[in-house]
Amino acid sequence: MRRIQFNIWIVSLMMFCFFTSCDTTNDVRTIKLAHSLDVGHSVHKAMVKMGEDLEQISGGKMTLEIYPSQQLGTERECIELLQIGSLDMTKVSVGVMENFAPRMKVFGLPYLFKDRQQSFNVLDGPIGQELLDEGTQYWIKGLGYYDAGSRSFYTKDKPINSPADLKGLKIRVMESVTAMDMVKSLGGSATPISWGELYTSLQQGVVDGAENNPPSFYLSRHYEVCKYYSLDEHTMLPDVLIIGTHIWEKLSEQEKKWLKEAVDKSVVYQRKLWAESEKEALDAVQEAGVKIIYPDKSLFEKDVESVYSQYKDDKDMSSLIERIKNTN
Repeated sequence: MRRIQFNIWIVSLMMFCFFTSCDTTNDVRTIKLAHSLDVGHSVHKAMVKMGEDLEQISGGKMTLEIYPSQQLGTERECIELLQIGSLDMTKVSVGVMENFAPRMKVFGLPYLFKDRQQSFNVLDGPIGQELLDEGTQYWIKGLGYYDAGSRSFYTKDKPINSPADLKGLKIRVMESVTAMDMVKSLGGSATPISWGELYTSLQQGVVDGAENNPPSFYLSRHYEVCKYYSLDEHTMLPDVLIIGTHIWEKLSEQEKKWLKEAVDKSVVYQRKLWAESEKEALDAVQEAGVKIIYPDKSLFEKDVESVYSQYKDDKDMSSLIERIKNTN
């Protein structure tokens, strides 16, 4: 028994040594970054550029080591690795972040933004910046936002032309209370499932559909199972690049400056790639036989009003929503 416990301890120690963050070898600081997306995704490409820029800006004194495609776990698991100091950086949807930075749930509210430009003005302005620091009490600091476009419903067996078509359907959502409330308000049955398990869940009928942006729908190959994509564009939910406070506090002011500059460059680059990838994704899924539906969004907007009503007595959230809506 003691030998088994000793072996478990050795394996744990070895894994800790492997995952221990921010290696410093020969005065070079290596930051480990993991994410759940495919290497063809605009976010991964932006991270590769971030690594190249970081090495150039720092004169080779800082490098980035990237683990894509859930190599180190789901988004939530990567956050947990980050919290215990076994991972330095990761990218997650703000829908997942609301479990660690509660005020970020505001971004999950349906039809919050008038258009994409307003969302960028909010994310890059004072509101977005103050929310990046929301998770510090949970050992998480936000560094910037990547574009993740608008999320819409895709289904296996029937198109979604109005909220009435969602009634009785099991729709996969992230582990986000806001996302679950939204789907429920539209009459669907919200079912949280990890991204990596969703393809099989769709195939096996565990869920009838899901909701996501065009590039994610395409790159995940979910279009092979779901042949209806209804562009109701209910939320503009950005991705957020986060770093553990354990490593952030170890960085010198110069290193923080280098890293932030590389992050900012990657954000600009990713948003350009994203705009191109959205059109490519919609063209590709249509070629594969997916029917694209353009429903009347006003029908969906009316049904989700109840999601906002639950915040009417919450002065902090009500104020935040008002500030966002008044951002030009």
